[in-house]
Order: sequence, then structure tokens, then C-alpha cells
Amino acid sequence: MGNAAEIYALRYATMSPRTPHMNFLQPDPHDIAAQDLDYFVWLIRLPGRDILVDTGFNAEEARLRSRTIKLNPVQALADFGVKADEISDVIVTHLHYDHAGNLDRFPNARFHLQEREMAYATGRCMCTGLLRHPFSVEHVTQMVRHVYGERVTFHSGDGEVAPGVTVHRVGGHSDGLQVVRVETARGPVVLASDAAHYYANLHKRSPFPIVYNIGDMAAGWETAERLAGHPDRIVPGHDPIVTEIYPSIGDSGDVFALHVAPSRSFAELETAR
Repeated sequence: MGNAAEIYALRYATMSPRTPHMNFLQPDPHDIAAQDLDYFVWLIRLPGRDILVDTGFNAEEARLRSRTIKLNPVQALADFGVKADEISDVIVTHLHYDHAGNLDRFPNARFHLQEREMAYATGRCMCTGLLRHPFSVEHVTQMVRHVYGERVTFHSGDGEVAPGVTVHRVGGHSDGLQVVRVETARGPVVLASDAAHYYANLHKRSPFPIVYNIGDMAAGWETAERLAGHPDRIVPGHDPIVTEIYPSIGDSGDVFALHVAPSRSFAELETAR
């Protein structure tokens, strides 16, 4: 492994089919193709240290929201040889239900969250149903419990979790959404989370419909591109294309290595834009 980080995307759930109007604020009227939505958590492996990015949701949340869960993300980690109690740090990109469930399953972890996200998820915006819908009060309450247990490190804008692993607030989708930049052997990789659900959200500059601030989302795309330095080093949060262009690891077919170059390049799309 050396000193460079390894990154693995663990797919734990899916949703299908989704029509274009469900994925783009202004869908192409000529595009009628349905596209699935995949759900991931991400494991960053450093020498002697594992960092988890997001914690997914469980079977009960899947039932409430009509999602198809393959297995709990905690079990997905275990199947990959990583025990939940061995995770030292958990980066929560934002507090939406599909990124902040299972917060009670990591007894020895410190949680890294943008201060602005905690304020958003517990503030006046949650009095509005449309903004509140992607959150679970149980998840947010569990994070509050971790705050009271002195297990949360708050970041304001840019912050470092470990050498070569940094977080950067971009907002947009949720007010305190943060992306994660990881130094790997192929250069810096940016885990975009929901700054871009799909590659197409980023490359077409077309927002996903769940959005708090469109201006912040647009600026966030530019931030992700600057942090990555190359379009092939940005990984969107929910795109099934990730599972097609990165190598599968292990027997499950749901773990993908992101620290190696993808089989398809997006550089030409960036040049043409």
C-alpha cells in the first residue's frame, strides 16, 4: 500500500427506475431513458488507519422510503474485512438519511461534520417539509448525542482529517455538504458525495432536484474540479457508472477500487463544455 491511500466504494442499496425529471432540475426534454440510483459508502485505507465516509441507511429506513437495500453498510464493511469498532474516523458528508444512518454502530469513531450542517439540520429550515424530507430526525438526534458525548469534530469550510485526507464545504444540495479530497497514487481523488449525484449533473451543469442553494451547488462543481485537478478524479455520489468503470474487488461484486484509474475518461467532455 505504501503511504498513498486506497479508496473503496461499497454499494449497499439501489433505487430503480428513475426518470430524468427525478435526476435533473431541468431535464433534457429529448431524454426519456430511465437511470438507476446506487447508494454507496466509501472506505479510505491509510497505513494503520481506516476512515469511513458516510454511514448509509438500514433496512427500516429502506422500507420507509421504498429503497432496495442489499445489506446494511456495516455488514458490507464486515464482508470486506473491516469491523465497525475498528473505524477510527467517520466523515459525514451531510446529514441526509442515506448518508447518516447507522451512527450508533461505530463505537470507537470520531465523527467529522461541517458546523454549518449541524446548524442547518437542527435550525429553522427544518420547519419546512420540503427541506426536512431528506433528513431523519432519529439520525440527526443521534448526531446530537455524539456532540454531547464529545465525539464530533466540527469543520468550518476546509479541514484535515488525516494527512492527505481533507474535507471542503461546498453546500448546495444541503447547506453544510462537504466533499472529501484524498491523496492517492494516481493523484488527488475527490469523493463528491451529493455535490454531484451523477456524472451528468456535473458535466451538464444540471443540478439534482433536491437542492438548498443552486448558486452554492454550481460553485461546488468548480471547487470539486479544482480540488481534483482532472475530471477523471471526481467520483459522484450515486452514479451506477462508477460500478462500470472502476474494478470490482472481492466476490460480492459491490466493492470498487477508486484509487486506480477508471476505464473510461471524461476529459473530452470537459474540453467540449
